[in-house]
Amino acid sequence: MTTPAPRRYESGAAFRELLDVLRDADQQFLEGSRAVPDDASVVEGYRWLVDVFSVALECYVVADAARPEFVKIVSPTRKFGGDNADAYYYFAPVDPSRTYRVHGRMGDAVYLSLCVYGGPTDGRWSNRIVSKINNREMTFGPGQTFEIIVSPKEHRGNWIKLEPDAVALVTRDYLIDPTRGQQATYTIEAVDPAPPPPPTTDADLAARLRRTANFIRDLLNICPIPTPFDPNAVQEPYIQQAVTYGWAAPDVAYALGRWELAEDEALVIEGRSPDCAFWNLCLWNAFLCTYDYRYHRCTINGGQVRYERDGSWRVVVARRDPRHPNWLSTAGHGQGILWFRWFLPAEVPARPTARVVKLADVPR
Repeated sequence: MTTPAPRRYESGAAFRELLDVLRDADQQFLEGSRAVPDDASVVEGYRWLVDVFSVALECYVVADAARPEFVKIVSPTRKFGGDNADAYYYFAPVDPSRTYRVHGRMGDAVYLSLCVYGGPTDGRWSNRIVSKINNREMTFGPGQTFEIIVSPKEHRGNWIKLEPDAVALVTRDYLIDPTRGQQATYTIEAVDPAPPPPPTTDADLAARLRRTANFIRDLLNICPIPTPFDPNAVQEPYIQQAVTYGWAAPDVAYALGRWELAEDEALVIEGRSPDCAFWNLCLWNAFLCTYDYRYHRCTINGGQVRYERDGSWRVVVARRDPRHPNWLSTAGHGQGILWFRWFLPAEVPARPTARVVKLADVPR
């Protein structure tokens, strides 16, 4: 008798490909030009990989565009892609040929949007903003409830267009007081419900695992983020364009900077924000993650900051409390990323200035 040859599974090959990506992923932050500078950053790199893997599993293995549900993609303990303390983000896959209905309630958000992203269908990050709607463009019902149709064909009322390359829908709502404020709520349903799914096939699971691997590969292309400019400065603000990489927000101006401080130093950042729906400043590590804002104040927004008499503001970044009301803690880190965002700004913000002073010389 002959022993039958073992069966080869496509999902098994895809699973091993995914393991290969994860096994070698730490080389991005351990070696070469993007190696991180200290032990704390290395540990953050491993934690970031775990978080990115968990997001990818939910978005590309579990999620189903025919039977969608919103997945919470960041939280105080799940960080990637530029999270912050003031916002909530949810993801749902979409099929550009289907029609969806989103129900929700705005809560205490000062800015809310739903944005469709387009691009590859193989898990690689989106490359453009297809369409969006924000709270200033929406019609609300009693109690700030809303209904939005997401479809390829135009609908009356709140509508977001799906084009042939649409792959994902991402929600974002920003609160001045995210601790005590009521976040927005969302549910999504396909207008023409799909029947219960059949058993998952070998080919389908393989495709889902490969999307997961591609998503992680694309994030490894970004992080740890290179910062080829001088420390303790903020770059020129810019308006986010429709062509993008990943899930960048619509309606926003951004500004990037970085800081590098000794124990007895502080970075004094000064600026003036234009009229806008919301703005904040976050401190990130090299993986575009906030520090643990449950225990360290590492973000501040326009409703929390104490302004100067002329309407300008001054924020102080330091390892220790300099007795300034707008202090941002580095959470024990010696260097990191500065990230500003202004939603629906009346104009491109002026570039904030930054200077290093001794901790004892921080202006009050």
